[in-house]
Amino acid sequence: MRLANVNGRATLISSDSTLDDAKGIDVEKASEGRFGPEVALLYDDWSAFAGWAESFDVDGGDLTAIASTDLGSPTPCPRQILAAGLNYAEHAAESGFERPDELPPIFTKFVSSVSGPHTTVTLPPGGRTDWEVELGVVIGSEIHNVSEDEAMAAIAGITITQDISERVVQLRGPAPQFSLGKSFPGFLPVGPWLTTGADVGDPNDLEISCDIDGETMQSSTTKSLIFPVGALIAGLAEVITLYPGDLILTGTPDGVGLGRDPQRWIQDGEVLRSRIGHLGELRQTFTAS
Repeated sequence: MRLANVNGRATLISSDSTLDDAKGIDVEKASEGRFGPEVALLYDDWSAFAGWAESFDVDGGDLTAIASTDLGSPTPCPRQILAAGLNYAEHAAESGFERPDELPPIFTKFVSSVSGPHTTVTLPPGGRTDWEVELGVVIGSEIHNVSEDEAMAAIAGITITQDISERVVQLRGPAPQFSLGKSFPGFLPVGPWLTTGADVGDPNDLEISCDIDGETMQSSTTKSLIFPVGALIAGLAEVITLYPGDLILTGTPDGVGLGRDPQRWIQDGEVLRSRIGHLGELRQTFTAS
């Protein structure tokens, strides 16, 4: 099942959809008012919704074409956004850190940075805006102190995220300001939709990559996660209560601009494309402030 946010309305997406050629059916219409219209409301009764949606024949329905710019984040207003740093060994090395033995460093991005999959992002002053493609996980039920298997069972679905980062703000001052440097408007594109159930496959075995104007910047696989998805979520839930709709960014592979020699930053007019396995793609065009 693929669940999208189309102009604020929950929409089921056809199996052959792409970012540039998406088709879907409105959830409220398809369920005759049982579910929807808002995506965020679905997470409060995720088990019932998912049970219905997995049995609904989307491809046999009355599908409508969807413009990529009408797609919003499939979790538009998560109560918590948690991001893992240094969760790929090669990225830890390029950042000058040891591979983490315990839970990786965790930071947050603020909800005002959340956007849809096809957007234009204004570059902040400073000239050091960087990219970090990441597998995103959306929580489907409230959990605390759970096993790895229970953590996996609590996942609503997976999606693509970009942890866009402004390195000047992130690294200045007596202590790093990770959350501020990573939370400018549009710095967390999510999408193009949430992929769930049998369509997910193994989230720990997906190709992950991004390019700028066609030049590959990152290319890896989620097999290389130091803390796989279940271990990461269970580790977070030892401390934090996770709620339906919460968004977890699982970490980025090597190839970010900060770790290059010479360092490389996103420039005015460049287009960043991010892809994970069969989940689709994100596309951000950057413009000078």
